[in-house]
Amino acid sequence: MARKVTYVFKKQRKTMQFSYGVYHDIYEAVADAEGIDLTQFLEMEKQLAMSCRGQGILKNHRKNEFERMGFSEIKFLRDEDESK
Repeated sequence: MARKVTYVFKKQRKTMQFSYGVYHDIYEAVADAEGIDLTQFLEMEKQLAMSCRGQGILKNHRKNEFERMGFSEIKFLRDEDESK
């Protein structure tokens, strides 16, 4: 089942189709939609996962790096959000 993701990239709100069959997560999807290569980011994330125990560190790193790239408010779009 395809879902929709909404995000803000460089102060412009965008919406896109999302499917777990195509993307690992919504961050991968929005980066691909904007043509951003995540190779180095994913390598750093893998190193953090091996050296850190808590998930909070990975989530914080991902949020900070995507904000640095120009993204914000990355989330799934709910059905009730679409009707507005």
